[in-house]
Amino acid sequence: MLNEKDYEFIYHTLPFWNNLSKEEQEDVLSHTTKLNFSKGSLIHSAHSECMGMLLIQSGTIRVSILSEEGREVTLYRMEHGDICILSASCVLSTIDFEVSMEAAADCSVLQIAPATLSKLTKHNVYAELFTYKLATERFSDVMWTMQQILFTSFDKRLAAFLLDETLRIGEPSVSMTHEQIAKELGSAREVVSRMLKYFAKEGLVVLSRGSVSIADRKKLQALL
Repeated sequence: MLNEKDYEFIYHTLPFWNNLSKEEQEDVLSHTTKLNFSKGSLIHSAHSECMGMLLIQSGTIRVSILSEEGREVTLYRMEHGDICILSASCVLSTIDFEVSMEAAADCSVLQIAPATLSKLTKHNVYAELFTYKLATERFSDVMWTMQQILFTSFDKRLAAFLLDETLRIGEPSVSMTHEQIAKELGSAREVVSRMLKYFAKEGLVVLSRGSVSIADRKKLQALL
């Protein structure tokens, strides 16, 4: 059951809320479910049923894609206030893109049922425009990630990831294994380990079990 805070979150998170009719608003509220996922849980995969639209209330969701060779690439992350549309491929026929979504931290989401979202996009131009605009923005994020993988050297990508991640969490250390960092960057664990050892040798980072700490931020930034 949704509570008053959930309703308020929906009102403020959906940009097209005020452009819905009273009947459409009631339909959304009566067909929205609250879901909680623990860290590491698989939320959606290429083989999952359509989930409709997800509104992220708390936590972090990591969106990734798996190559034919079994290599996982993190495309982007979603956090509080973000809206997920790539889980609604049954609603938006133009989406032909299989992604996986994992809870990178304990998270809570509101799920608008696929049938309700489908009705909105068919009968309300504001909802339709927003969903396609959001899908376009997400594909832009995906293209940026793929561009980085294809055209940016790995040392620069790793340095940028460490700098961005420490700024995001507000800590000088990134609590991730080499395998987890490899998934974030779409690389192999061995490549990550080799480059981190080089960074450590140059005094840029300090390595410990399950953690990487930035030792010299200026030198690390100079690699970019």
